[in-house]
Amino acid sequence: MLWGTLAQANVLIGGTRVVFPAKDGEVTVRLTNDNDHPVLVEAWIDHGDPHATPETTDVPFLITPPLFRMEPKKEQNLRIVFTGAALPSDRESLFWLNVLEVPPKPGAQAAGQNVLQLALRSRLKLFYRPDGLPGNPLEAPGQLRWQLARDGTGHVLVAHNPTPYYLTLAEVSLAAGGARWEAEPGMVAPFSDLRLPLKTTQASPPTTGAEVSYTAIDDYGATRAFKATLTP
Repeated sequence: MLWGTLAQANVLIGGTRVVFPAKDGEVTVRLTNDNDHPVLVEAWIDHGDPHATPETTDVPFLITPPLFRMEPKKEQNLRIVFTGAALPSDRESLFWLNVLEVPPKPGAQAAGQNVLQLALRSRLKLFYRPDGLPGNPLEAPGQLRWQLARDGTGHVLVAHNPTPYYLTLAEVSLAAGGARWEAEPGMVAPFSDLRLPLKTTQASPPTTGAEVSYTAIDDYGATRAFKATLTP
């Protein structure tokens, strides 16, 4: 059996990300089996290695149930409990939630035939958020500072994140003098920089004064729009 991540999984997850407030101790994620047949579901958390398995990953979380059967059109709650670890207290920590959907074995009518079975895996970001972090995470993307830098023969936008939150950028563009440059999106780690390559090779953009427009994905999976001016 093969794993697949590009096909459309039919075990639906309630949300596009998981925010784990440290003060809560545990969170719940709801799953729905949208198939017309039962499936086997396995769930685990890793540090960001897509090749990690439930047997090889080592994270400070416990999922219950980790392995279960879901009947068609039924729901199941995953309970994620923090088991304790020395994680940073001044910033978020990033983990990944994996949900693997295993289809039933082929029926008798498929006996003797070559049948490809594909187990579909979904991966969601899990942000562990310590107590007492300053600022509002919904407004944190507005604190990004932007600069333009050379990168080989092209340019990159450099996003400086002075906040303790992971900031996921969905769209980024630069505009000046009627021209517009699109940049690759990405995620900026807390207190870190991220270099976003400009997609176009047209005339060089100005290094100061241009306006950066960007959207960021919030705790609820919605996008919020922001604008900023390039700094020297």
